[in-house]
Amino acid sequence: MSDSALKVAVVGPTHPYKGGVAAHTTTLAHQLAEAGHDVTLVSWSHLYPSRLYPGEQAVPGGAPDLPPFPRTVRALSWARPDTWVRTGRRLRGFDAVVVVHVIPAVVPAHLALLRAAGVGRTSSTGQGPRSVVIAHNVMPHESHPGDSALMRSLFSRVDAVLVHSAEQARLAHDLGAPRVSVAELPPHLPGGPAEERPPYAGPTRLLALGMVREYKGVDLLLQALAQVPDVRLTVAGELWGASGERVRALAADPRVRDRVSIRSGYVPAEELAGLFASHDVLALTYRTATASQNALLGQAHGMPVLASEVGTFGAQVRDGVDGLLVPPGDEASLVTALKQLADADELARLRAGVRPPDLTSPWATYVGILEALASPSTAAADDLAEEERTLPTTVKDRLLAPVRAALASKRPPIELTRSDLPNWVRPSDVLADAADADEARAFARELGLPRGGDAVAAWAALGALAAVVRLGDDGHHSAVILDESGSRSPLARWARAIGFAPVELELTGPRSSVAVLDVDTASLDVITRLHPSGCDADDVDEALSQASWALRSGGLLSITLPLGPATAEGAVGPVEVRGVLARAHDLGFVLVGDLDGEIGARMREASSGTHREDAAYALVRLTFRRR
Repeated sequence: MSDSALKVAVVGPTHPYKGGVAAHTTTLAHQLAEAGHDVTLVSWSHLYPSRLYPGEQAVPGGAPDLPPFPRTVRALSWARPDTWVRTGRRLRGFDAVVVVHVIPAVVPAHLALLRAAGVGRTSSTGQGPRSVVIAHNVMPHESHPGDSALMRSLFSRVDAVLVHSAEQARLAHDLGAPRVSVAELPPHLPGGPAEERPPYAGPTRLLALGMVREYKGVDLLLQALAQVPDVRLTVAGELWGASGERVRALAADPRVRDRVSIRSGYVPAEELAGLFASHDVLALTYRTATASQNALLGQAHGMPVLASEVGTFGAQVRDGVDGLLVPPGDEASLVTALKQLADADELARLRAGVRPPDLTSPWATYVGILEALASPSTAAADDLAEEERTLPTTVKDRLLAPVRAALASKRPPIELTRSDLPNWVRPSDVLADAADADEARAFARELGLPRGGDAVAAWAALGALAAVVRLGDDGHHSAVILDESGSRSPLARWARAIGFAPVELELTGPRSSVAVLDVDTASLDVITRLHPSGCDADDVDEALSQASWALRSGGLLSITLPLGPATAEGAVGPVEVRGVLARAHDLGFVLVGDLDGEIGARMREASSGTHREDAAYALVRLTFRRR
């Protein structure tokens, strides 16, 4: 394990508890461990009292939906406050405690655990672990008196809060959270691969999957279904309380009772693929939502999605391309959408537009953001923001000076957030088509970024800038960026335009500029070497080696390499790129993106379309995060 690895306790539900939050917590522990951290998953032997969760809490039959995390300690019990304190005391030696929050009723237990752990923000010593709350819902879908006060108490204790949408971030700020970061909810999909869909020529079959509660809007779907005769519906999930009774009553309506099937109870992971294969459309007609992966789950099984435009559904479903979006609570719009889905040709067109979701890149982004919030360097930055300190003058201080000046200046004219950058702008990618470069340059202009550089340079810089915004931005634009891409690259100008203060260096001789600058170890947040002054076959190893000591834990290195045959000067082939990845891994880097998936296929496709032996045929951009 590298010296920069963190000792992290993830506190949250896992198997045998069921549902998306337990799956996310389990996957998060696996992802943090794969990134090189020392992870313990602290979970519950008894989570909720039945009056708060009247459904089944555990997975029926006992089989886990996802592979369990091996180092799991089920030390907490709702009915035993002594377990909250005892467990917290055992976490005092950890670097970070990550608390997974679901409902305010569990806040007293979390507060007792955090106090016992001596978390740094309000502990008596100020030397406790860094504390981060992952808030799946800042406030519950069905709130109760006192919920706001409980959340304020929790947020006043911790160092940072991670949420999954801009709306949730605003709510967390309103409730006094000291520092809030937003990250897309990464996929943690149960059920394994999709099954082959058997031939079917009957009416369109909709599937409403998951627990039936008021905010899920299944009753609205049934009311609309009564007005569209050529559509069938399966409701598969637990039916809770009054909402469940209303759905049962609507399903008994003579207009729909022969077209509605209710499969009451939790659907185990091993049955999901077959259930999806026997339906045509996934229906997510929620009244309200925060972040959900259900649309991605349907897409992973090749299904178009009918969703309300709430929460993250608007970003996950391309209206009219791979599904339909309707306003929340709008029965008339639901009727129109169901009539459209009843058309076999329209349904086939939407199904053809479905693409499998990216299952890896969002996790790289998510883990990078969480590492930044949990790292000691972030804690130090927070301390500096609270009070002025006198420090020895070093090269790092000189690099930080323009950053601090930029922070003290007025608001930058261009605001660029993670939500402004579409998924096709990837930190790691392959450029083999000039049209893609032109599209990147045009999009940069739409964002209002300064003009300059050719289209290929714009493509290279846009992906690197996206990595900085998604992974390297703490919300204050204080990342120390060293750009070695040369004056013909727009990266430094673009970073400056959105509020950063990058340091630009030209590579004018055989020595790397990092060595010339003589920066302190682990003093930089971002290093870029992009087209036209990117890396090549001769210097990529040196760039990786020097970045391994110059970058802090969680820091980013973004480089470009020309792809081509061995006879093309400076070029590397797909096999050599895999060698670069192996050496990067040995030096403590994790690739942001999946080279074994779409990128690898695109490299092979690019190499098959050229017959020239003296020129590169594509450009690959690789972005690494230092563990």
